[in-house]
Amino acid sequence: MKTIQARFISISGNTRSFMDSLVDYAKQQNANDPNLPLFKPVEISDVTDLAEEPDPYFAFVPTYLNGGNGIDNGVKELMTNSLGEYIGYGDNHTKCLGIIGSGNKNFNEQYCLTAKRYAHDYGFPYLNNYELRGNSADVERIYNSMVNRIKAVQDE
Repeated sequence: MKTIQARFISISGNTRSFMDSLVDYAKQQNANDPNLPLFKPVEISDVTDLAEEPDPYFAFVPTYLNGGNGIDNGVKELMTNSLGEYIGYGDNHTKCLGIIGSGNKNFNEQYCLTAKRYAHDYGFPYLNNYELRGNSADVERIYNSMVNRIKAVQDE
């Protein structure tokens, strides 16, 4: 396990900022223990060409909705569709080890709803979440959850 691969979308810059923090944290962990993996995120956007993923990866997605409450009267995803299309391309969904959601807890039941929907629709685990840009405890927790998920998959 040399590198943790991730695919993400960032609309307001919050997810991109969190990815930067994860890269830095993984470098620190790897410096202390070279057996721990580095973290390599790749941003997906509307201009990203759809491609088959060669390796297992994690997905990171914020929630932006337009219309419906996402619970009992529908949901219309807004601005994150390109990541969903990328995951759905070919067999990319089968390589996704899990998804991490982000959002604003002020939105109650809609918090991280896109990540939960992708997990349900594509059949991979909803692993974790963080609010807005996250904090250092979130970075550590999510890095460890990805490392543990990789170990669990390898032990299967």
